[in-house]
Amino acid sequence: MSHDTVVRWGIVGAGRIARRFAQSLAVVPGAQLAAVWSRRGDATDAFARDCGAPGCVPCASFESLLGSAIDAVYIATLQDSHAEYAQAALRAGHHVLCEKPATINVAQLDHVLGVARGAQRLFMEAMKPPFYPLYRKLRAHLAADPIGEVGLVRAGCSIANAPADHPAFSFEHAGGALLDIGIYELFLAVDWLGAPLDVQTLGRLGPTGVDTFASLNCRHERGIAQLFCGLDLHGKGDALIAGSAGHVTIHENWWNPVRATVRYVDGRVVELDEPFEGGGLNYETAHFCELVRAGQLESPVMPHATSRHMIAMADAARAALGLRFAGE
Repeated sequence: MSHDTVVRWGIVGAGRIARRFAQSLAVVPGAQLAAVWSRRGDATDAFARDCGAPGCVPCASFESLLGSAIDAVYIATLQDSHAEYAQAALRAGHHVLCEKPATINVAQLDHVLGVARGAQRLFMEAMKPPFYPLYRKLRAHLAADPIGEVGLVRAGCSIANAPADHPAFSFEHAGGALLDIGIYELFLAVDWLGAPLDVQTLGRLGPTGVDTFASLNCRHERGIAQLFCGLDLHGKGDALIAGSAGHVTIHENWWNPVRATVRYVDGRVVELDEPFEGGGLNYETAHFCELVRAGQLESPVMPHATSRHMIAMADAARAALGLRFAGE
């Protein structure tokens, strides 16, 4: 693709996150929403009418979406179907941006990555925080004025007001706090501390059989992570990144980062403030489009190894809690 080629998108799913993606896509230069499909025809039609660009086609089947005039597929369904849709889209010759978690376990992810390699197509997990302006600004600041060797990441989020019918509570759809919420915290730990070496987990399962709270202490290549996630306590939080010469607080909600405070051992305090535009998903999408045009098969910001480390941590935590989904 040339650098000015428009990347045409198809969306699988028509729920809240799909609508947010469409909102964000509208402000990405050189990107166009061309097709959408979901299992419910009325939802597909409503989505195309409300969110689609001119010419956006509401598809009657997943197969017709794959056969339409698109370059890339965004998968916005519940996580139990991510692997299936991703593999089919890749085999059909499309690049795939898949909502988090990319798959529900390492085995599934390895299958997806194998298909991506065989098809020579780009696959990326849609993990939004590292693409936000604040996160990039923080990375640049610490490269120029470091806090020493980073050795601790502490982060968490617990939401107590999700409705009882929320997919996060669904065992059938591979819900639970770890995969629905904790995946963000797992990313932060891996991004700053490297591969996990040991994962210790305490937590509890709820009435539907999924994890409703989990607390993780993890040893990584470069330090320790203390993480939590939950569906039955209220604890939206910030994130702490601690080094030998200072520490960073990414203020809540840290996964949609707009403000950070850097405090140094020598007493200096630096405030970083960087609001985001659009729906917030536009930054990861713009990055993905750039990779497609450049013919790249893996993101340097959100590489396959990071996705694999994250889901391996979730696998270990679920094993400690005795949580296995159907087919595992």
